[in-house]
Amino acid sequence: MDFFIQNAYAQGAQQGGGTSFIIMMALMFAAFYFLLIRPQQKKAKQHQELVSGLQVGDEVLTAGGILGKITGVSEHYAVVSVSDNTEIKIQKASVSMVVPKGTFDEA
Repeated sequence: MDFFIQNAYAQGAQQGGGTSFIIMMALMFAAFYFLLIRPQQKKAKQHQELVSGLQVGDEVLTAGGILGKITGVSEHYAVVSVSDNTEIKIQKASVSMVVPKGTFDEA
């Protein structure tokens, strides 16, 4: 009789263990999603909106630290004036932020 009780107890413990494992994995996935994945997606969406909204005359700071004024925009590239008679062509994706007007003084 003890054998049947122990066997039934062992089967119940195995079934409950599998369910709790699945619940724990779901909770871990939810935590990763809300703490890591979702904020990164929001940041990428904001950067894409920034890049798609670039216009001639905007003053920008690139990821490499170059400050300048946009003088031309195409689909993937922007021409940035960095000083008198000096323009560079950059990828629009390398723009990290649009700075307030008047930040860039051509001297």
